[in-house]
Amino acid sequence: MNKKGSSKITVLLIIICVLLAIVPLFALKDADFGGSDDAGSDAISEIVKENKGITDKNYEYEPWAEPVLEKLLGGELPGEVESLIFCVQTGIGVGIVAFFLGRLTQRSKDRKKYGIPDDADEE
Repeated sequence: MNKKGSSKITVLLIIICVLLAIVPLFALKDADFGGSDDAGSDAISEIVKENKGITDKNYEYEPWAEPVLEKLLGGELPGEVESLIFCVQTGIGVGIVAFFLGRLTQRSKDRKKYGIPDDADEE
């Protein structure tokens, strides 16, 4: 594929990603975009109520474990610390993905540079 075709595909994929993020906001105007933690807790409460035959509508599932850092620190983590940990995880993940994408790109460039066929390592 030439560079012009590759650029068109890249632009098209970026547009699709942006549309996937924006369209639900306009299509579902009155929707409640809640967090996954709340949805998970609610789902567990419903399952426990069904399995144990609990009819109390105010029943809430009580977790049997607590987060390790909260236990070590003796209290709940501030939101800023949670955001920091999340950003560090994201950075590590992006670094790993970028490393392997860079390796694949460099491998392709080296094959072209040294005249190695693309299917040289296939048996």
